[in-house]
Amino acid sequence: MSLYRDEGVVLRTQKLGEADRIVTILARRTGKIRAVAKGVRRTTSRFGARLEPFTHVDLQLHTGRTLDVVTQAETIRPYGEALAADYPRYTAGTAMLETADRLTHGEKEPALRQFLLLVGGLRTLADRDHEARLVLDAYFLRSLAVAGYAPALEACAKCQAPAIRAFAIVAGGVVCGACKPAGAAVPAGETIGLMTALLRGDWATADASEQRHRSECSGLVAAYLQWHLEHGIRSLRHVEREPV
Repeated sequence: MSLYRDEGVVLRTQKLGEADRIVTILARRTGKIRAVAKGVRRTTSRFGARLEPFTHVDLQLHTGRTLDVVTQAETIRPYGEALAADYPRYTAGTAMLETADRLTHGEKEPALRQFLLLVGGLRTLADRDHEARLVLDAYFLRSLAVAGYAPALEACAKCQAPAIRAFAIVAGGVVCGACKPAGAAVPAGETIGLMTALLRGDWATADASEQRHRSECSGLVAAYLQWHLEHGIRSLRHVEREPV
């Protein structure tokens, strides 16, 4: 039996048998792990509540033939408690977990930057310093950048011309008039500025943005993310925007 320790965020769970669960975790060093948590659905379980989605946990596991097995779990921070009572923040957090799961394809492939982005995003949501959808859009843009899909926002994605006319998902971001494909969106300049601010972490600019530009930004970011994932993010249909 090979034991190892790591810390991670619980992304999702599924029932296994009468009392067990399979837990999917994005871990700091190991990457994505699928492991069996035995007996966690029993009321007498030592660590059932510690292995719920949103929980940042310190884990000890042993390597199994097909799935590893959780032998110890200690809570570092239960983000679910802070988010559960706030529907916009809870749904934004759920979309973050689903996106992290989709962007980390292989199991046990180190994904430190994705892990740090997820922990940072959940912490920012829980601390309530910024609107939930702004935090979610910032997380989407940065996680895409880490995965190698950052949208071009300052010069044409095709010819590098500085004159921006539209945003084309298939082209990889903003495009000039000459490169603009049919059906490309034509967002306000302030919307592109907001996307740039979120990607850079310029919260002063993001927090000062107008609601109409936030709405336009969210639509473009969600479409861009789902195009690159080649699947929809199911959680997004439940995401709500907080009133400004």
